[in-house]
Amino acid sequence: MNDFDIANAACDAPGSSAYRFGASLLEKADVRLGGTRPWDIRLNDPRVPERVLAAGNLGLGESYMDGQWECENLDEFFTRVLSAHLDEQIDPARLVFHALKAKLLNRQTSKRAWQVGEQHYDIGNSFYEAMLDRRMTYTCGYWAGGATTLEEAQEAKLDMICRKLGLQPGMRLLDIGCGWGSLMGFAAERYGVTCVGVTISKEQAELGTTRYKGLPIEFRLQDYRDLNERFDRIASVGMFEHVGPKNYRTYMEVAQRCLDDGGLFLLHTIGKNRRETTPDPWIEKYIFPNGELPTIGQIADAAGGLFVTEDLHNFGADYDRTLMAWHANFEAAWPRFKDEMGKRFYRMWRYYLLSCAGAFRSREIQLWQWVLSKNGVPGGYTRPAGIY
Repeated sequence: MNDFDIANAACDAPGSSAYRFGASLLEKADVRLGGTRPWDIRLNDPRVPERVLAAGNLGLGESYMDGQWECENLDEFFTRVLSAHLDEQIDPARLVFHALKAKLLNRQTSKRAWQVGEQHYDIGNSFYEAMLDRRMTYTCGYWAGGATTLEEAQEAKLDMICRKLGLQPGMRLLDIGCGWGSLMGFAAERYGVTCVGVTISKEQAELGTTRYKGLPIEFRLQDYRDLNERFDRIASVGMFEHVGPKNYRTYMEVAQRCLDDGGLFLLHTIGKNRRETTPDPWIEKYIFPNGELPTIGQIADAAGGLFVTEDLHNFGADYDRTLMAWHANFEAAWPRFKDEMGKRFYRMWRYYLLSCAGAFRSREIQLWQWVLSKNGVPGGYTRPAGIY
Protein backbone atom coordinates (compact mmCIF):
# COMPACT_ATOMS: atom_id res chain seq x y z
CA MET A 1 0.00 0.00 0.00
CA ASN A 2 1.42 3.38 -0.99
CA ASP A 3 1.20 6.21 1.50
CA PHE A 4 0.27 8.98 -0.89
CA ASP A 5 -3.17 7.43 -1.50
CA ILE A 6 -4.65 9.25 1.48
CA ALA A 7 -4.97 12.30 -0.72
CA ASN A 8 -7.75 10.50 -2.63
CA ALA A 9 -10.15 11.97 -0.11
CA ALA A 10 -8.75 15.44 -0.61
CA CYS A 11 -10.38 15.84 -3.96
CA ASP A 12 -14.10 16.32 -4.12
CA ALA A 13 -16.62 19.12 -3.87
CA PRO A 14 -17.24 20.48 -0.37
CA GLY A 15 -20.26 18.78 1.13
CA SER A 16 -19.86 15.47 -0.71
CA SER A 17 -19.19 12.28 1.22
CA ALA A 18 -15.73 11.89 -0.35
CA TYR A 19 -14.79 15.45 0.52
CA ARG A 20 -16.03 15.05 4.10
CA PHE A 21 -14.17 11.78 4.53
CA GLY A 22 -10.96 13.24 3.14
CA ALA A 23 -11.21 16.35 5.26
CA SER A 24 -11.75 14.35 8.45
CA LEU A 25 -8.90 12.00 7.60
CA LEU A 26 -6.45 14.76 6.77
CA GLU A 27 -7.35 16.60 9.98
CA LYS A 28 -5.66 13.72 11.81
CA ALA A 29 -2.45 14.87 10.17
CA ASP A 30 -3.32 18.53 10.82
CA VAL A 31 -3.82 19.16 7.10
CA ARG A 32 -6.87 21.09 5.90
CA LEU A 33 -8.59 21.12 2.54
CA GLY A 34 -8.82 24.73 1.41
CA GLY A 35 -6.73 25.88 4.37
CA THR A 36 -4.29 28.76 4.32
CA ARG A 37 -1.34 27.26 6.15
CA PRO A 38 1.73 26.36 4.04
CA TRP A 39 1.07 22.61 4.26
CA ASP A 40 -2.66 22.77 3.48
CA ILE A 41 -4.15 21.76 0.12
CA ARG A 42 -5.97 24.18 -2.18
CA LEU A 43 -7.90 22.83 -5.18
CA ASN A 44 -7.82 24.71 -8.49
CA ASP A 45 -9.88 22.31 -10.59
CA PRO A 46 -13.13 20.47 -9.77
CA ARG A 47 -11.97 17.49 -11.86
CA VAL A 48 -9.33 16.57 -9.29
CA PRO A 49 -11.70 14.37 -7.22
CA GLU A 50 -12.50 11.99 -10.05
CA ARG A 51 -8.91 11.93 -11.25
CA VAL A 52 -7.39 11.02 -7.92
CA LEU A 53 -10.14 8.58 -6.96
CA ALA A 54 -9.64 6.79 -10.28
CA ALA A 55 -5.83 6.74 -10.35
CA GLY A 56 -4.69 6.98 -6.72
CA ASN A 57 -1.08 8.10 -6.26
CA LEU A 58 -0.57 8.50 -9.97
CA GLY A 59 -3.57 10.79 -10.22
CA LEU A 60 -2.41 12.82 -7.24
CA GLY A 61 1.01 13.50 -8.74
CA GLU A 62 -0.23 14.08 -12.26
CA SER A 63 -2.95 16.46 -11.13
CA TYR A 64 -0.29 18.47 -9.27
CA MET A 65 1.90 18.50 -12.39
CA ASP A 66 -1.07 19.85 -14.32
CA GLY A 67 -1.65 22.66 -11.81
CA GLN A 68 -4.98 21.32 -10.53
CA TRP A 69 -4.06 21.69 -6.86
CA GLU A 70 -1.52 23.63 -4.84
CA CYS A 71 0.44 23.26 -1.64
CA GLU A 72 3.07 25.80 -0.68
CA ASN A 73 5.17 23.40 1.42
CA LEU A 74 4.81 20.00 -0.20
CA ASP A 75 7.58 18.61 1.98
CA GLU A 76 5.65 19.42 5.15
CA PHE A 77 2.38 18.14 3.68
CA PHE A 78 3.94 14.74 3.00
CA THR A 79 5.74 14.71 6.35
CA ARG A 80 2.44 15.16 8.19
CA VAL A 81 0.53 12.67 6.07
CA LEU A 82 3.16 9.97 6.35
CA SER A 83 3.86 10.53 10.04
CA ALA A 84 0.15 10.08 10.77
CA HIS A 85 0.12 6.74 8.87
CA LEU A 86 -3.09 7.71 7.15
CA ASP A 87 -2.46 5.12 4.45
CA GLU A 88 -3.37 2.38 6.94
CA GLN A 89 -6.96 3.68 6.94
CA ILE A 90 -7.44 3.43 3.18
CA ASP A 91 -9.02 0.43 1.47
CA PRO A 92 -6.15 -1.23 -0.49
CA ALA A 93 -8.44 -2.92 -3.05
CA ARG A 94 -7.58 -0.40 -5.79
CA LEU A 95 -3.92 -1.29 -5.65
CA VAL A 96 -4.29 -5.04 -6.18
CA PHE A 97 -3.30 -4.90 -9.85
CA HIS A 98 -0.24 -2.72 -9.20
CA ALA A 99 0.84 -4.92 -6.28
CA LEU A 100 0.52 -8.12 -8.34
CA LYS A 101 2.48 -6.55 -11.19
CA ALA A 102 5.31 -5.62 -8.82
CA LYS A 103 5.38 -9.07 -7.23
CA LEU A 104 5.05 -11.25 -10.32
CA LEU A 105 7.09 -9.45 -12.96
CA ASN A 106 10.84 -8.89 -13.13
CA ARG A 107 10.75 -5.19 -14.00
CA GLN A 108 14.55 -4.87 -13.74
CA THR A 109 15.75 -7.25 -16.44
CA SER A 110 18.98 -6.55 -18.32
CA LYS A 111 16.99 -5.05 -21.19
CA ARG A 112 14.80 -2.83 -18.99
CA ALA A 113 17.72 -1.72 -16.79
CA TRP A 114 18.75 0.89 -19.38
CA GLN A 115 15.37 2.65 -19.26
CA VAL A 116 16.09 4.61 -16.07
CA GLY A 117 19.37 5.87 -17.53
CA GLU A 118 17.64 7.22 -20.62
CA GLN A 119 14.63 8.70 -18.81
CA HIS A 120 16.15 10.07 -15.61
CA TYR A 121 19.92 10.40 -15.70
CA ASP A 122 20.24 11.45 -19.33
CA ILE A 123 17.98 14.53 -19.16
CA GLY A 124 21.07 16.73 -19.33
CA ASN A 125 24.35 17.06 -17.45
CA SER A 126 23.98 20.83 -17.18
CA PHE A 127 20.73 20.40 -15.26
CA TYR A 128 22.33 18.10 -12.69
CA GLU A 129 25.42 20.29 -12.47
CA ALA A 130 23.16 23.14 -11.40
CA MET A 131 21.28 21.09 -8.79
CA LEU A 132 24.04 19.01 -7.21
CA ASP A 133 27.37 19.76 -5.53
CA ARG A 134 30.48 20.44 -7.61
CA ARG A 135 31.35 16.71 -7.75
CA MET A 136 27.77 15.89 -8.87
CA THR A 137 27.08 13.45 -6.08
CA TYR A 138 23.47 12.33 -6.54
CA THR A 139 23.07 10.47 -3.23
CA CYS A 140 22.52 11.36 0.42
CA GLY A 141 25.06 13.66 2.04
CA TYR A 142 26.41 13.09 5.56
CA TRP A 143 25.57 16.02 7.81
CA ALA A 144 26.03 14.52 11.28
CA GLY A 145 29.73 15.27 11.41
CA GLY A 146 29.20 19.03 11.41
CA ALA A 147 28.70 19.82 7.72
CA THR A 148 26.94 23.13 7.09
CA THR A 149 26.77 23.14 3.27
CA LEU A 150 25.90 20.59 0.60
CA GLU A 151 29.52 20.56 -0.55
CA GLU A 152 30.73 19.71 2.96
CA ALA A 153 28.08 17.05 3.48
CA GLN A 154 28.90 15.27 0.22
CA GLU A 155 32.66 15.39 0.81
CA ALA A 156 32.07 14.01 4.30
CA LYS A 157 29.98 11.17 2.84
CA LEU A 158 32.59 10.29 0.21
CA ASP A 159 35.37 10.33 2.78
CA MET A 160 33.29 8.19 5.13
CA ILE A 161 32.87 5.56 2.42
CA CYS A 162 36.60 5.50 1.72
CA ARG A 163 37.37 5.17 5.43
CA LYS A 164 34.80 2.44 5.96
CA LEU A 165 36.36 0.51 3.08
CA GLY A 166 39.87 1.04 4.45
CA LEU A 167 41.17 2.24 1.08
CA GLN A 168 44.93 2.25 0.66
CA PRO A 169 47.16 3.44 -2.22
CA GLY A 170 47.41 0.88 -4.98
CA MET A 171 44.07 -0.79 -4.30
CA ARG A 172 41.57 -1.40 -7.09
CA LEU A 173 38.01 -0.18 -6.43
CA LEU A 174 34.86 -1.20 -8.31
CA ASP A 175 31.95 1.26 -8.20
CA ILE A 176 28.68 -0.42 -9.23
CA GLY A 177 26.39 2.35 -10.44
CA CYS A 178 29.09 5.01 -10.44
CA GLY A 179 27.03 8.00 -11.57
CA TRP A 180 29.20 10.87 -12.76
CA GLY A 181 32.17 9.42 -10.86
CA SER A 182 32.18 11.48 -7.67
CA LEU A 183 33.28 8.59 -5.44
CA MET A 184 35.90 7.36 -7.89
CA GLY A 185 37.31 10.84 -8.37
CA PHE A 186 37.50 11.42 -4.63
CA ALA A 187 39.03 7.99 -3.95
CA ALA A 188 41.63 8.36 -6.70
CA GLU A 189 42.59 11.89 -5.64
CA ARG A 190 42.61 11.41 -1.86
CA TYR A 191 43.39 7.72 -1.39
CA GLY A 192 45.51 6.81 -4.42
CA VAL A 193 43.36 3.96 -5.72
CA THR A 194 42.57 2.79 -9.24
CA CYS A 195 38.86 2.73 -10.07
CA VAL A 196 36.44 1.04 -12.45
CA GLY A 197 32.86 2.27 -12.56
CA VAL A 198 29.83 0.88 -14.36
CA THR A 199 26.75 2.91 -15.30
CA ILE A 200 23.73 2.57 -17.58
CA SER A 201 23.74 6.31 -18.38
CA LYS A 202 25.54 7.51 -21.52
CA GLU A 203 25.52 11.10 -20.25
CA GLN A 204 27.18 10.10 -16.99
CA ALA A 205 29.86 8.01 -18.68
CA GLU A 206 30.73 10.72 -21.19
CA LEU A 207 30.97 13.55 -18.66
CA GLY A 208 32.83 11.42 -16.12
CA THR A 209 35.38 10.28 -18.67
CA THR A 210 36.08 13.89 -19.64
CA ARG A 211 36.06 15.26 -16.10
CA TYR A 212 38.49 12.71 -14.67
CA LYS A 213 40.84 12.44 -17.63
CA GLY A 214 44.34 11.89 -16.28
CA LEU A 215 43.24 9.95 -13.20
CA PRO A 216 43.33 6.11 -13.02
CA ILE A 217 39.56 5.88 -13.53
CA GLU A 218 37.67 3.84 -16.12
CA PHE A 219 33.97 4.35 -16.91
CA ARG A 220 32.09 1.45 -18.47
CA LEU A 221 28.64 1.62 -20.01
CA GLN A 222 27.68 -1.80 -18.74
CA ASP A 223 25.02 -3.74 -16.85
CA TYR A 224 26.25 -4.95 -13.46
CA ARG A 225 25.33 -8.55 -14.32
CA ASP A 226 28.13 -8.66 -16.90
CA LEU A 227 30.90 -7.97 -14.35
CA ASN A 228 33.35 -10.83 -13.78
CA GLU A 229 36.75 -9.71 -12.48
CA ARG A 230 38.35 -9.24 -9.07
CA PHE A 231 38.72 -6.03 -7.04
CA ASP A 232 40.19 -5.20 -3.64
CA ARG A 233 37.13 -3.19 -2.68
CA ILE A 234 33.60 -2.68 -4.04
CA ALA A 235 31.20 0.20 -3.44
CA SER A 236 27.67 0.66 -4.73
CA VAL A 237 26.12 3.99 -3.82
CA GLY A 238 22.48 4.70 -4.70
CA MET A 239 22.15 1.95 -7.31
CA PHE A 240 20.55 -0.95 -5.40
CA GLU A 241 17.19 0.85 -5.56
CA HIS A 242 17.16 -0.04 -9.29
CA VAL A 243 17.96 -3.74 -8.87
CA GLY A 244 14.56 -5.19 -7.90
CA PRO A 245 13.70 -8.07 -5.54
CA LYS A 246 13.90 -10.74 -8.21
CA ASN A 247 17.52 -9.74 -8.85
CA TYR A 248 18.81 -9.11 -5.31
CA ARG A 249 20.47 -12.52 -5.05
CA THR A 250 22.02 -12.19 -8.50
CA TYR A 251 23.37 -8.77 -7.56
CA MET A 252 24.98 -10.15 -4.39
CA GLU A 253 26.44 -13.08 -6.34
CA VAL A 254 28.04 -10.63 -8.79
CA ALA A 255 29.56 -8.62 -5.93
CA GLN A 256 30.75 -11.80 -4.21
CA ARG A 257 32.50 -13.15 -7.30
CA CYS A 258 34.13 -9.77 -8.00
CA LEU A 259 35.47 -9.17 -4.46
CA ASP A 260 38.85 -10.46 -3.33
CA ASP A 261 38.67 -12.86 -0.43
CA GLY A 262 40.03 -10.31 2.03
CA GLY A 263 38.11 -7.37 0.60
CA LEU A 264 35.18 -5.25 1.74
CA PHE A 265 31.96 -4.31 -0.02
CA LEU A 266 30.02 -1.16 0.93
CA LEU A 267 26.36 -1.01 -0.10
CA HIS A 268 24.65 2.39 0.21
CA THR A 269 20.91 2.26 -0.46
CA ILE A 270 17.57 3.82 0.36
CA GLY A 271 15.28 1.32 2.08
CA LYS A 272 11.72 0.97 3.30
CA ASN A 273 10.30 -0.14 6.63
CA ARG A 274 7.64 -2.55 5.40
CA ARG A 275 8.19 -5.40 2.98
CA GLU A 276 4.56 -5.57 1.80
CA THR A 277 4.47 -2.08 0.29
CA THR A 278 4.65 -1.70 -3.48
CA PRO A 279 6.48 0.86 -5.64
CA ASP A 280 4.78 4.22 -5.96
CA PRO A 281 3.27 4.38 -9.48
CA TRP A 282 3.95 8.12 -9.89
CA ILE A 283 7.62 7.78 -8.96
CA GLU A 284 7.91 4.75 -11.23
CA LYS A 285 6.34 6.48 -14.23
CA TYR A 286 7.99 9.88 -14.01
CA ILE A 287 11.19 9.61 -11.96
CA PHE A 288 12.70 6.13 -11.55
CA PRO A 289 11.26 3.56 -13.99
CA ASN A 290 11.32 0.05 -12.55
CA GLY A 291 12.71 1.24 -9.21
CA GLU A 292 11.88 -0.51 -5.95
CA LEU A 293 13.12 0.02 -2.40
CA PRO A 294 14.42 -2.97 -0.41
CA THR A 295 13.91 -3.79 3.25
CA ILE A 296 16.64 -4.78 5.68
CA GLY A 297 15.30 -8.33 5.60
CA GLN A 298 15.44 -8.54 1.81
CA ILE A 299 19.05 -7.34 1.73
CA ALA A 300 20.01 -9.77 4.49
CA ASP A 301 18.29 -12.64 2.69
CA ALA A 302 20.09 -11.82 -0.56
CA ALA A 303 23.48 -11.62 1.15
CA GLY A 304 22.97 -14.75 3.24
CA GLY A 305 25.70 -17.35 2.72
CA LEU A 306 27.65 -14.96 0.50
CA PHE A 307 28.68 -12.20 2.90
CA VAL A 308 29.17 -11.44 6.57
CA THR A 309 27.51 -8.19 7.67
CA GLU A 310 30.27 -6.24 9.40
CA ASP A 311 28.46 -2.93 9.91
CA LEU A 312 25.03 -1.40 9.30
CA HIS A 313 24.62 2.38 9.53
CA ASN A 314 21.33 4.30 9.16
CA PHE A 315 21.53 8.04 8.49
CA GLY A 316 18.28 8.42 6.59
CA ALA A 317 17.36 11.65 8.38
CA ASP A 318 20.26 13.28 6.52
CA TYR A 319 18.49 12.72 3.21
CA ASP A 320 15.80 15.23 4.16
CA ARG A 321 18.42 17.96 4.44
CA THR A 322 20.14 16.81 1.24
CA LEU A 323 16.91 16.91 -0.76
CA MET A 324 16.03 20.34 0.56
CA ALA A 325 19.49 21.57 -0.50
CA TRP A 326 18.94 20.11 -3.98
CA HIS A 327 15.54 21.78 -4.11
CA ALA A 328 17.03 25.16 -3.20
CA ASN A 329 19.63 24.78 -5.97
CA PHE A 330 16.94 23.67 -8.41
CA GLU A 331 14.75 26.69 -7.67
CA ALA A 332 17.70 29.08 -7.98
CA ALA A 333 18.77 27.59 -11.32
CA TRP A 334 15.31 27.13 -12.82
CA PRO A 335 15.27 30.41 -14.84
CA ARG A 336 18.07 28.90 -16.96
CA PHE A 337 16.00 25.81 -17.84
CA LYS A 338 12.36 26.91 -17.83
CA ASP A 339 12.12 27.68 -21.55
CA GLU A 340 13.65 24.34 -22.48
CA MET A 341 11.91 22.09 -19.94
CA GLY A 342 8.61 23.83 -19.31
CA LYS A 343 6.23 24.38 -16.43
CA ARG A 344 5.01 20.78 -16.18
CA PHE A 345 8.57 19.52 -15.73
CA TYR A 346 9.10 22.18 -13.06
CA ARG A 347 6.08 20.99 -11.10
CA MET A 348 7.08 17.34 -11.58
CA TRP A 349 10.60 17.91 -10.29
CA ARG A 350 9.41 20.03 -7.35
CA TYR A 351 6.89 17.34 -6.40
CA TYR A 352 9.63 14.68 -6.62
CA LEU A 353 12.19 16.47 -4.46
CA LEU A 354 9.79 17.73 -1.80
CA SER A 355 7.67 14.58 -1.49
CA CYS A 356 10.84 12.56 -1.00
CA ALA A 357 12.11 15.03 1.61
CA GLY A 358 8.84 14.59 3.47
CA ALA A 359 9.13 10.81 3.30
CA PHE A 360 12.59 10.87 4.87
CA ARG A 361 11.56 13.49 7.43
CA SER A 362 8.71 11.28 8.56
CA ARG A 363 11.17 8.33 8.78
CA GLU A 364 8.92 6.35 6.45
CA ILE A 365 12.00 5.49 4.38
CA GLN A 366 15.64 5.12 5.40
CA LEU A 367 19.22 5.34 4.12
CA TRP A 368 21.50 2.44 4.98
CA GLN A 369 25.19 1.78 4.50
CA TRP A 370 26.14 -1.88 4.83
CA VAL A 371 29.77 -3.03 5.10
CA LEU A 372 30.09 -6.64 4.01
CA SER A 373 32.98 -9.10 3.88
CA LYS A 374 33.23 -12.54 2.31
CA ASN A 375 34.61 -14.44 5.28
CA GLY A 376 34.47 -12.05 8.23
CA VAL A 377 37.16 -9.55 9.19
CA PRO A 378 39.73 -11.27 11.46
CA GLY A 379 39.30 -9.91 14.96
CA GLY A 380 36.17 -7.99 13.90
CA TYR A 381 35.41 -4.86 11.93
CA THR A 382 35.60 -1.46 13.63
CA ARG A 383 33.72 1.49 12.24
CA PRO A 384 36.13 4.45 11.75
CA ALA A 385 36.16 7.07 14.49
CA GLY A 386 33.87 10.07 14.24
CA ILE A 387 31.06 8.34 12.33
CA TYR A 388 27.75 8.48 14.16
